[in-house]
Amino acid sequence: MSGATASIPRVQAFTDFLLDCVKNTPNVDGVQTLEEAGDTRHPFGLAVRIGGAEVRWQVTCQLADGEKHDSPTADVDGDPAPWTDTDVQDGGEEWLAAVIGRARSARVARIERWSTRDSDRVGVTVYFHNGARAFVRCLGRSGEGRRR
Repeated sequence: MSGATASIPRVQAFTDFLLDCVKNTPNVDGVQTLEEAGDTRHPFGLAVRIGGAEVRWQVTCQLADGEKHDSPTADVDGDPAPWTDTDVQDGGEEWLAAVIGRARSARVARIERWSTRDSDRVGVTVYFHNGARAFVRCLGRSGEGRRR
C-alpha cells in the first residue's frame, strides 16, 4: 500500500483499501461506496452486491493515542494479521474478515469479528500496528439472497 493508501487507517484511505479488497474478491457482483449508492446518512462505507443481495457496511476509524487529525498518520508495518479463511460467500461478517485478512496488509495487526465476543451487532474491528482502529459495521442486507 502506497500513495493514497499509505495513510491507512484514516477513514477515507481505509474505505478505499476496503473497496479494492472487495472488488478483487471472487463472487462479488459489484461494489460501490455508500455515497455512490445514494446513502447520505453514512459518509464512509461500502455497498456490496453478492449472491443476489446487497450488504451495506459503514466505516469509522479511531486514531492512535496522541495522533491528531491535522497530521499525517504514522505508518507502522509489522506482521500481517492472522486470519481465518472461509468458504462463506454471503457478504457477511465472516466473509468480510476473510476479505481483509487475504490482503495480508503489513499495517493490519489484528482483525476481530464482533460476533465472536458475544455481541449482537455484526461487524469487524481492524487493529493497526500504529495503534489506530477501523470499525466496519453492517448496516443491513437487502435482496433475494438474504441470509444471516
